[in-house]
Amino acid sequence: MQKSVKKKVVVAISGGVDSSVAAVLLLEQGYKVFGVTMKMFNPDDVGGTFHRDSPCCGLEAMNDARSVALTLGIPHYIVDQSGLFQRDVIDNFIEEYRNGRTPNPCVLCNHKIKWNELLSKADAVGAEYVATGHYARVRYNEEKKRYVITRAADTTKDQTYALWGLNQDALSRTIFPLGEYTKVQVRDIASRFGLKTAEKEESFEICFIADDDYRRFLAEQFSRRNVDIQGGNIVLGEQVVGKHEGIPYYTIGQRSGIGAHGGKVYVTKIDANANIIRIGKKEDLFKKGLIAKNVNFIGIDSLNQEMRISAQIRYKDEPSLATVYPREGNSISIIFDEPKRAITAGQSVVMYSGDLLIGGGIIDSGYQ
Repeated sequence: MQKSVKKKVVVAISGGVDSSVAAVLLLEQGYKVFGVTMKMFNPDDVGGTFHRDSPCCGLEAMNDARSVALTLGIPHYIVDQSGLFQRDVIDNFIEEYRNGRTPNPCVLCNHKIKWNELLSKADAVGAEYVATGHYARVRYNEEKKRYVITRAADTTKDQTYALWGLNQDALSRTIFPLGEYTKVQVRDIASRFGLKTAEKEESFEICFIADDDYRRFLAEQFSRRNVDIQGGNIVLGEQVVGKHEGIPYYTIGQRSGIGAHGGKVYVTKIDANANIIRIGKKEDLFKKGLIAKNVNFIGIDSLNQEMRISAQIRYKDEPSLATVYPREGNSISIIFDEPKRAITAGQSVVMYSGDLLIGGGIIDSGYQ
């Protein structure tokens, strides 16, 4: 009798509970599992305080990933992606803030670095699939003749917002083992298997800014690069009402650091060319539409005419009903049924039809 050959899968193990349990579930499903941990940066290069028990990206996280691999009896590799991460994610992050935009580095990392490395490692070990601990679901849609992503069963943990940049080739080889599970169930599984990561706290900050102080990070990076950030005017209406510390240190919707001007005021516009921060009242934050560029579609092949969708403009945003329209140059415009608060250039706008991820893009501007 011919012996069946186990299908191989390469799993990204970050040192957290989610990726650990992803590996467990795949083993239970009969896969031959290989663990990969990516070193994205050197803590000394990004500053801040990286405690030994930091949830991700530090030495302790890599040790936790190694511990999980040993417990499960799977091969484990650590790959250094710090050079590529510096160029494609950190440098982009810094430049976007210099230009008055607010980037989302996790989205960029996923499709530019994480999946590329996983697929490369999969090819090297002869694996058919790659997997991560994202809370999302992927499947092949026979009617659409394409791979699609849908929201996770645990809507409170759904991470599809950060996956809109993946292409069909990547999705055809991707498994999301946690798509049908809740966070409580995931921790229970980790405990049953005696994994070190079972009770590990979650990481919510940007991975390379462990202290969550992006102003500290930017100031240090500008200093290292000999970049001089100039202060400028804060403008309310047509009047100069104060001075700002530099365009990179502000974002749309911000209240702190702009002074008190007869009531609650917010950053409503950042004009990097003129070095001006414009402020206004809460109602001034609301805009009817936006333009997004660098668009990638997953749930559909392309957009040839207007389409009804719901859209998120940030990770924790409540989806809002809208209509999307195609534009030239791989861009779209979206008009919301009701004005949307704090549309921010540099962030991702992600489109859904029910639970189906239609696609996403980088917000270029909002408009009335």
